[in-house]
Amino acid sequence: MRLSCSHVVNHLCCRDHPCIMWTGGCRRIPILVFHAEAILTKDSYIRLIGERYRLSYKIVKTDSRLVRSILTAHGFHEVHPNSSDYNLMWTGSHLKPYLLRTLSDIQKVNHFPRSYELTRKDRLYKNVSRMQYTHGFKTFHILPQTFILPTEYQEFCSSYSKDRGPWIVKPVASSRGRGVYLINNPNQISLEENILVSRYINNPLLIDDFKFDVRLYVLVTSYDPLVAYLYEEGLARFATVRYDQGTKNIKNQFMHLTNYSVNKKSGDYVSCDDPEVEDYGNKWSMSAMLRYLKQEGRDTTTLMANVEDLIIKTIISAELAIATACKTFLPHRGSCFELYGFDVLIDATLKPWLLEVNLSPSLACDAPLDLKIKASMISDMFTLVGFVCQDPGQRSSRVAHHSSESARRNPFQKPQVSNFQPICFLRGISHLTGTVH
Repeated sequence: MRLSCSHVVNHLCCRDHPCIMWTGGCRRIPILVFHAEAILTKDSYIRLIGERYRLSYKIVKTDSRLVRSILTAHGFHEVHPNSSDYNLMWTGSHLKPYLLRTLSDIQKVNHFPRSYELTRKDRLYKNVSRMQYTHGFKTFHILPQTFILPTEYQEFCSSYSKDRGPWIVKPVASSRGRGVYLINNPNQISLEENILVSRYINNPLLIDDFKFDVRLYVLVTSYDPLVAYLYEEGLARFATVRYDQGTKNIKNQFMHLTNYSVNKKSGDYVSCDDPEVEDYGNKWSMSAMLRYLKQEGRDTTTLMANVEDLIIKTIISAELAIATACKTFLPHRGSCFELYGFDVLIDATLKPWLLEVNLSPSLACDAPLDLKIKASMISDMFTLVGFVCQDPGQRSSRVAHHSSESARRNPFQKPQVSNFQPICFLRGISHLTGTVH
């Protein structure tokens, strides 16, 4: 078959295109490379590949303007939520098993089956507790002492008699600080629903007398083997009232809770309109926070090593359950990926504590710093996940199969543009003794 001049031009154009990475045997598999700046430049040349291969996405049970903007800027078109012709399904909830079984080998969805083993607070507690029992309490001492009520009410009362608190109460399946409150007496707890009661960390590390926590972004691309990446940047979220251990302030959420969704309602909340200023107001970049601590003489290298250790141990606590679900429901190993939002509190001794793991962490960009961090993160994530340049309406699986096989041989193969750093590659945890690293 002879190629027309236009076909030759298109072929050469795609070969040299900045949005194409060639992988697989003899580098014949075209994988899309994403560029965060595309949402600002709206470059038609960047849209070329997505449009040429008719790449598409659908968004179900959620709304993410950032995800939509990045995909659109790379030539993806949005299809109806009921359509089966898509390269990416971005959803706010878990998929039913029958939907997972229908995924083709070029289709991606942003949740693993049974990810709630990490993101539901009661399941997270149970999984970490099991690892403490199996591998030693000190090895997995990553959560404050916790009880599930009403089931463990008597055990909680026994601990309360030895340490009157304060304690913090959280619903098992909520987010954004909803339903969270502090108590210093069991009589203040409502037992109408399942809740968690955890020992409140009353010696938090402070910056300028304000309590803060850190939101970290963790990408898992496989649970069998377990392959996880930590994004190099995150967010430090500050309370809006100076911290005071006095019990008279126990009900002041603006002092004790660091959630942005809580503190943005405070009259003392300070925002920053300059994306280049990362250490002003109630939301800093994580790197700005680390620079501040280093200037104060703190050992930030050891701190981040301990944070990585905490993340790895958290993920492997649920690895078996999620990997088993993947084997049961997924016809193709590379169909799912997951971006988790880890919320970590650092105490005055520089010990990191896991507060929770968020399913579908917020991608809202309420400030320029949000857009600066999250747009780059999502673009790098999509590049790492690896979208094969193939029209989803063409049900050929040969290209995607070879691409996924190549990824399995080298699960940490990643483009140089990515700011996700590999932190974990494990084939099961039977070898685990002491630290996970």
